[in-house]
Amino acid sequence: MRAGRDCPLDYRLARHAFAGEPLFDCQTLYVVGGLYGNRQALAALQRRLAAEPAARVVFNGDAHWFDCDPEVFQAIEQGLAGHLALRGNVETELGRADDSGAGCGCAYPGSVDDAVVARSNAIQAELNRTVQQLPGMAARLAARPATALVSVGGQRVAISHGDEQSLAGWDCAREALAGAERQRQLNQWLRVNRVQVLATSHTCLAVALNLAEGALINNGAAGLPNFAGGRYGLLSRIATTPHPAALYRCQRGTLFIEALPLNYAHDPFLADFDRQWPAGSPAALSYRARILGGATEQPQRALLAGFSLCQSLCALEALNHE
Repeated sequence: MRAGRDCPLDYRLARHAFAGEPLFDCQTLYVVGGLYGNRQALAALQRRLAAEPAARVVFNGDAHWFDCDPEVFQAIEQGLAGHLALRGNVETELGRADDSGAGCGCAYPGSVDDAVVARSNAIQAELNRTVQQLPGMAARLAARPATALVSVGGQRVAISHGDEQSLAGWDCAREALAGAERQRQLNQWLRVNRVQVLATSHTCLAVALNLAEGALINNGAAGLPNFAGGRYGLLSRIATTPHPAALYRCQRGTLFIEALPLNYAHDPFLADFDRQWPAGSPAALSYRARILGGATEQPQRALLAGFSLCQSLCALEALNHE
């Protein structure tokens, strides 16, 4: 197995993973993927939830990544308590009793440079050492489910870290979803499983697609900037009412499927990051420029079909400087 490139067999999702009854029904759901150990982003989420106390939250994996400090790692875990937390590839590998050989478990496609893959494997190794200092933590992470099926306003919403077939699958990446055959495949899957929305993350790049049978929303990362000049993460919000802060959305019957900015405190996060990952470290080399606002994507690039921007570019630019 090539560490960081290949998926272990147990990453495959069960064929009927989304065929059962929903775990709960709510009117507002937030799906938070790629928190990446950003405790300032977690605090920003908690502030947002204070304004919507009836909202439910599902953390759909990779809640940990930059939090190699055991104290920060535990703070993230405390913030997840009381919410449904799924396993991403990060938590899956941290929860193993033995090394699977998968490295970070990201299953990076060939388009990703080998140096990036090597750095991700090194980050995962550092996190493994952190978890080894926390008794019982590996077992807690391993016990988390890989998927969830919930209901929003009576409509079925499937949640996975990667895609509908694999915990670390890349078939909900923008490049894959742009293909007509992949769209046909996903549309059929949505119809067969009676799913109105599939919410994912994993790829670290946001994408949204509204098809005939249902919608796909990938929030990119809650704990990192996603768009050019931005210093905010992204949340997926699925609800029976629209949110005034949405960056883009689509509507399917009574459901609004939206991406919302998560405006975390940048300076404290950067200080946390630099303390844990100093210059020259794997995470600093891979992510620090993006944290400083070095992402190059415009929000429009995330919208493949059926979603529309909700704010002018001027308003988005104002958000970048909050």
